[in-house]
Amino acid sequence: MTERKTATEYLALAQKHLEKVQAAWDAPTDWDDLSLYGFYCLEAAISAAAAHLGRTMRRSHPDKAATAAWLSTAHGLPKIQSLLSELDDGRKAAAYGDMEFPDVAPEGLASAVEEYVIAVGKLLAKR
Repeated sequence: MTERKTATEYLALAQKHLEKVQAAWDAPTDWDDLSLYGFYCLEAAISAAAAHLGRTMRRSHPDKAATAAWLSTAHGLPKIQSLLSELDDGRKAAAYGDMEFPDVAPEGLASAVEEYVIAVGKLLAKR
């Protein structure tokens, strides 16, 4: 079993994924990369915030989504549960081809992902 990353390591991973999100949203939109790296970016950012706050979390999408809701309610981070779900659907559409991509504006999606990473960075800087 591998050791968990630190909050800083998770945030660095989120920022790495964010670079791919930012490169994927513009015309022509690379929906595969936008959904895949957007999803992984948010999950890494959630993991960073959780590690920073000492909250343990299973390595599952439902637990990360529940942690995102807690982070929003208890710590004022942006609400991203529906965005996580849309990105998960997009990721599945890209991987399996049996679902439609969510009907979302690529720039808005990329902007929301970036906003969340910035908010997590600010949270980590506070303590």
